[in-house]
Amino acid sequence: MNKTWIRGLTGLALVVSTVACHTEDITTANQNPNSPTDAPASALFTSATAASVRRWVGFGGPAIITQQLANTTYPTADSYIGLQADATTGTFNAAYTNDLQDFRQVISKGKVAGRAAVYGPAMVLQVWDFSYLTDQWGDVPYSDALKADSGVVSPKYDTQSDIYTGFFVTLKAAANAMAVDVLGDPGLGSADPIYGGNITKWRRFANSLHARYAMRLVNVNPATADAELKVAFSDAGGVFQSTADNARLMWPGDGVSDNPFADNLKQRDDGRLARTMTSLMVPVGDPRIRVYGQPVVDSSAYPNGYGGMPAALTQDSANAWYRKASRPGTIFYPGVTSYGTFGTSAGLSTPSFLMTYAELLFIRAEAAERGIGGVPRAEAAADYNSAIQASMAQWGVTDAAAISAFLANPSIAYQGGTAGLKQIATQKWIALFSDDAQAWAEWRRTCQPSNVVPGPNTIVPYIPRRFYYSTTEASVNAANLNVAIARQGPDNFGTRVYWDTQSANAPTCH
Repeated sequence: MNKTWIRGLTGLALVVSTVACHTEDITTANQNPNSPTDAPASALFTSATAASVRRWVGFGGPAIITQQLANTTYPTADSYIGLQADATTGTFNAAYTNDLQDFRQVISKGKVAGRAAVYGPAMVLQVWDFSYLTDQWGDVPYSDALKADSGVVSPKYDTQSDIYTGFFVTLKAAANAMAVDVLGDPGLGSADPIYGGNITKWRRFANSLHARYAMRLVNVNPATADAELKVAFSDAGGVFQSTADNARLMWPGDGVSDNPFADNLKQRDDGRLARTMTSLMVPVGDPRIRVYGQPVVDSSAYPNGYGGMPAALTQDSANAWYRKASRPGTIFYPGVTSYGTFGTSAGLSTPSFLMTYAELLFIRAEAAERGIGGVPRAEAAADYNSAIQASMAQWGVTDAAAISAFLANPSIAYQGGTAGLKQIATQKWIALFSDDAQAWAEWRRTCQPSNVVPGPNTIVPYIPRRFYYSTTEASVNAANLNVAIARQGPDNFGTRVYWDTQSANAPTCH
């Protein structure tokens, strides 16, 4: 375990703990209370990485919306009552006032020092961080954000189209800069909790993210998607080559820096696998189910041992599934909890995945089947199979016979054409378990899995397409916010973000 970044994070946590409940508006983005302005780039990078991963990767509202999880005791999230503006405002605000600001400082310090091995990774993660904001809210402050020290205290909201253009420019610039970095520069070294300062892997991560965002635009701007996929796949730095390239944060599990989901499960026992997910896994013998979930306590509903609960039930109906639906897998638990022992303390160290080789292969498979990105169409089936195998490896599934049987199942074996694209989308969604915001984004883009439908007790008769804007912004940056709302559409669950406005163009939506 990397002790250096643990010590840095522990020290900064003493500062963070004093302000953890303080949500500020983004107009004070250059007054980050969590990071002393004279902190070294290495400490800022460590803190920002952990904070952003803790915020975005796990099992939050998107896991409920996209129906990978459901709630028993507190089903207000399932009905979307608990996902309205008052619940998501803090998430929106904190990204700007905390980690995005820290990444900005790392980039600035690294450029002043002329060290691409320092500022390159921060550029990549700043794009990754911003992507969760725009994919969940749409138009957000981007080009004007983080510029309060330059006098920009009321940042404009950029269109998502422009934001994505910025992503491509920044990721390419980062990849190019890291390609010519001074030989022997240790970069961030042990302060880098993702790759330990390995610039080769950071270049691959930059290009793999480039491919992710390119494919995200395929329905609304296929020409740009095609062109940017080619940029990503042709870069000399390459994309992910194996699961060893997975961008993941290994949590120390020391009681200070723990896997956020395991930490959450210490005190609550309301999360269960959703039936939407288990119905796609159990009938076809998907061996990942034994990692994603635990056997049910009461097998009356699922005699075979694994199964999920329906989405968006009433309180009384949800309570009935407490013992009849599978808990999340033991690897997500901290061991001893306030309601029983599940798993071991090793769950506190379960990694959080920022992007994986499996996802990259699914992108390649889709590009091949669509005939874009310069990927030969003949490679679609091989990439699809390799993607599933990479997902198995990611989650520690090693039973070769079970994997082979799964791949040979008639509903899993690659079919090609539109049916193949639906298979790719569904298996990608399953593989994105624990990166719930990406699973939600992929469902919105592909309409797959097709069994994600509103439950009986939702406050709107559809699956949300975005979150409500920050209530803080409505108070302190109303003029710019209102321009964004007028341009994008009403501030509600139903308005679609830019890349989601042309779902009719997706063959998987028909």
